[in-house]
Amino acid sequence: MAQEYDADVIVVGSGAVGSNAAYALAKQGKSVILLEAGPSVPRWKLVENFRNSGRHYDHNDPYPNNPWAPTSYQEGYLQNTGSFNMMPGMLKLVGGTTWHWGGATWRYIPNDFKLNTLYGKGRDWPMEYEDLEPYYTKAEYELGIAGSDTEDQSGKNPGKSYPPRSKPYPVDAEPWVYSSKALKDALEPAGYKIVHEPTVRTHRPYDGRPACQGNNNCDQVCPIGTLYNGSIHADKCQRAGVKLITEAVVHKITKGANKKIESISYLTPQKEEHTLKAKAYVIAAHSFETAKLLLMNDVANSSDMVGRNLMDHIGISMSFLAKDTMWSGRGPVQQATIMDWRDGAHRSEFSANKSALANPNPSIDMAREAIEKGLMGKALDERIKDTSSRWMYVYSFFEMLPDPANRLVPNPDWKDSIGMPGIKIHFDVDDYVKAGAEHAKVMYHDINNRMGGEILGISGFENHDHLMGTMIMGKDASDSVVNHEGRTFDHDNLFIASVGTIPAAGVVNPTLTAVALGIRTAEIIAKEV
Repeated sequence: MAQEYDADVIVVGSGAVGSNAAYALAKQGKSVILLEAGPSVPRWKLVENFRNSGRHYDHNDPYPNNPWAPTSYQEGYLQNTGSFNMMPGMLKLVGGTTWHWGGATWRYIPNDFKLNTLYGKGRDWPMEYEDLEPYYTKAEYELGIAGSDTEDQSGKNPGKSYPPRSKPYPVDAEPWVYSSKALKDALEPAGYKIVHEPTVRTHRPYDGRPACQGNNNCDQVCPIGTLYNGSIHADKCQRAGVKLITEAVVHKITKGANKKIESISYLTPQKEEHTLKAKAYVIAAHSFETAKLLLMNDVANSSDMVGRNLMDHIGISMSFLAKDTMWSGRGPVQQATIMDWRDGAHRSEFSANKSALANPNPSIDMAREAIEKGLMGKALDERIKDTSSRWMYVYSFFEMLPDPANRLVPNPDWKDSIGMPGIKIHFDVDDYVKAGAEHAKVMYHDINNRMGGEILGISGFENHDHLMGTMIMGKDASDSVVNHEGRTFDHDNLFIASVGTIPAAGVVNPTLTAVALGIRTAEIIAKEV
């Protein structure tokens, strides 16, 4: 008797990666079901939520935090046991966490794929840059990336466009904003290499999205829909015939004959269980949620690496007052990027870094600082105007190495309204990153001096929500969860599409890479089902 399927492929998670994978499958004529734990919420409602919130610095606050689908900021949901408090800004709704992000969309460079071979640290990818390049291009055109085709993004090839590209960016790089240009003019004569940050926040209309109007609200919610998020492709999926099921919390993965996955089951907010069958399955939820789901079901974990090797671009930052007015807070939230320490022989000794100039509005922080100094009335107003006009903020990402001791597991001591466990995390910052941070601090002081500035503070280590390694990719089933296709070693019809498969963190935002990997995985699956 023939096996009956509900779809050719079931994709779990409607964020940027899952929705792009589902859309790529639908374009190949495959029947697809896309499952999302959270609801679908229109932009206007999220914008109103933000405007009515008294907690504008809580980036999760405008978004649904349902008892069956909690965000990462739900009290108790994430429990940390290590020396570093890992607290990403995870969301659960159609479109996922890309509803609030800076929109930076970099490619890894060729040397990032062979860190161990070149520098004796960490792990190599089980593929080369050239294998992923065509899918980087596809991802850039799906998302609508604005970037420079003439700049060297490695810091090591002056005057050369790098890394190699088969097509130009779909949108050209935006003009420099004043503060970025001022930083560039001050640092380049000293040999610093400043490049544009490629971004999904385009300054020209693209694919029905309007040009950026400089609201500077990317980290909370884009009010006009310029900034790309995964809901754009979730909508495209539905127009292409994909069945989207919201408020569907996947909790069970059932194994069948020959180690194939036979079905998955989800719970509704009312605890009703539904079971679905497909020829292939793609888990594309948040990397924490995907690892938790696999561990709950003892799936894809013969290597004991699921949930381990957690990496983030742990970073530090410096705020300072420049000698001259800079007027941060309008236009792109990030743009000018310092690439001097992205690659090179130093990666054998200490972490690479990517450092960038942030461009948020500092008025609230400057007001708090002035009030704490006891200023009132006219003196308070003048202090806020002065410091807000001269404030600058530089932050750095560091290249963390995979360590099986940095891990997450389900936490049975905390459960949501439908009985799903929370997450327990153990995370420590390694010596490789600590050495890189000390090197970055020297650079910070030099930057401040060249801007004629006054340092307000240099932070300790900070989260950056780039949660890689939890389903690590490799060549060997004994120490990896998936192969270069995103296929789990243990189950040939189960695939992972997530930043969590990335085996070497590099120093650039990983979302574009995960989307490219997701599209590549989808095209592999389409040939098999």
